[in-house]
Amino acid sequence: MIELGRGSISKMSARLDAPVVQYAFRLGELEVPVNPLIGKTLRLEYLGAIHCSHCGRKTKTSFSQGYCYPCMTKLAQCDVCIMAPEKCHYDQGTCREPAWGEQFCMTDHVVYLANSSGIKVGITRASQLPTRWLDQGASQALPIVRVATRQQSGLVEDLFRSQVADRTNWRALLKGDAEAVDLLAVRDQLFDSCAEGLSALQTRFGLQAVQPLSDGEVLEIRYPVEAYPSKIVSFNLDKNPVAEGTLLGIKGQYLIFDTGVINIRKYTAYQLAVHQ
Repeated sequence: MIELGRGSISKMSARLDAPVVQYAFRLGELEVPVNPLIGKTLRLEYLGAIHCSHCGRKTKTSFSQGYCYPCMTKLAQCDVCIMAPEKCHYDQGTCREPAWGEQFCMTDHVVYLANSSGIKVGITRASQLPTRWLDQGASQALPIVRVATRQQSGLVEDLFRSQVADRTNWRALLKGDAEAVDLLAVRDQLFDSCAEGLSALQTRFGLQAVQPLSDGEVLEIRYPVEAYPSKIVSFNLDKNPVAEGTLLGIKGQYLIFDTGVINIRKYTAYQLAVHQ
């Protein structure tokens, strides 16, 4: 087999392009296009080392997708408020890294609807669209509220998830394309049913801070998948260092082989070799 590259793996880069999303492996500074590998034999080999994606320290276990334990306990990007933004404690003066928080959290965020394994509500920095949707394998997406901070996005999401799920069923995602949904109708229904809660947040933070988006357009996304597996079997590089087979497609951060599936993002900071 031919080695295409080796190094510390990061989540695949994803670019919205016609007719399908274009992907590339990121191995340190090296990028390897993945779409041309579909239909061919591909081998991923874990080389037995994990280096923290923040400090570079060698670690036996990856925490919070790519960090060593000390970094996981001290970095703001690994704090509980990343997964639950409504729990932001910046205003209490207890943010782990106030400067990081100002750069990444005190900036415009978008609350959105997406259809991957079904309708879900999610949040992301405004600058991360449409990348966030591509990483989740969404086939449809619609921004519905723009807010001034990450905490506010979490509060709006918390309001909406009383009506809509906030999780993706990854097994359903990899079994086929989700049935198309009228996201505009779902948005309008959410605005109607959550009007009182949205008004309360606008009163708390200001009308300019929490802005419902009534004129957004639904984005339709296609992924490079030749065939979906009839049975979902996951590769586990910690138990078996090799994932190999014919690459059938790519969706979200998943590679779909005829022998199993693997979530590349899960192995952030692992040292991998890629062979064709």
